[in-house]
Amino acid sequence: MSEIDESIVEHLAELARIDLSEVEKSDFTKQLSSILEFFSKISELDTEDVKPAYHALDLVNVMREDIVEESLPQDIALKNAPEKEDGAFKAPRIV
Repeated sequence: MSEIDESIVEHLAELARIDLSEVEKSDFTKQLSSILEFFSKISELDTEDVKPAYHALDLVNVMREDIVEESLPQDIALKNAPEKEDGAFKAPRIV
């Protein structure tokens, strides 16, 4: 992995449109170097016999049973609406 220096941190700060003090640049340089060092250690691991984990759980399309239940009465649902029209919520036009 390539080394992180302050010029890279300055470039990242510019891309993120943030201003960093000299202390912050120094701190971020050390932190990013440490992170890249950790990735180097991870890439050294032998993963030859490890199956890819596409999902954390082996569950596919788990759905609940669809049960019809009594809903909220219209008058209670509209009770605190700032504006209503013909028994429905009235919202400002967005288009």
